Amino acid sequence: MSDEKKKSTTPIGRPHAVDHTAVSASQNEPAFIAPPLGAPVYYGFQNLSGVRAEGFTFGKITDFEAEPCNYGDAFVVAPDNSRAGLVWEVSNEPCFQEVCHLEPDRWGVWGVSFPHAMESSDNARRNLESILPELKKRWEEWRQKYAKT
Repeated sequence: MSDEKKKSTTPIGRPHAVDHTAVSASQNEPAFIAPPLGAPVYYGFQNLSGVRAEGFTFGKITDFEAEPCNYGDAFVVAPDNSRAGLVWEVSNEPCFQEVCHLEPDRWGVWGVSFPHAMESSDNARRNLESILPELKKRWEEWRQKYAKT
């Protein structure tokens, strides 16, 4: 196979937003690969404490601030510290659809569209606010089914 052909078939990835303060259960792997026992889902990725709306916090998996992108992965932390995943894209067309069902340790993964370019924390907050009504519904469904009382 020619070098040019190899380049065209090599997958292109996005930079990960690794939380370098997260403790790994392994000496050889990062915390998002080897989280400690009892760690929440998405442990080892950056939780953006300054990107909040109504008690919900945005966490990034794809580091949109390191490299501009129109799609990626993220997560949301609810006021009770439960979490849901996001597969996002920037689009003017509204979208909010299930990617993975509710589970005991995660209130789903949701495919969403964001109206604002993911280029700053301010835009990430505006995008979180844009999907918050739908997120709250899914969180409440999860709480009814799985939350410990």
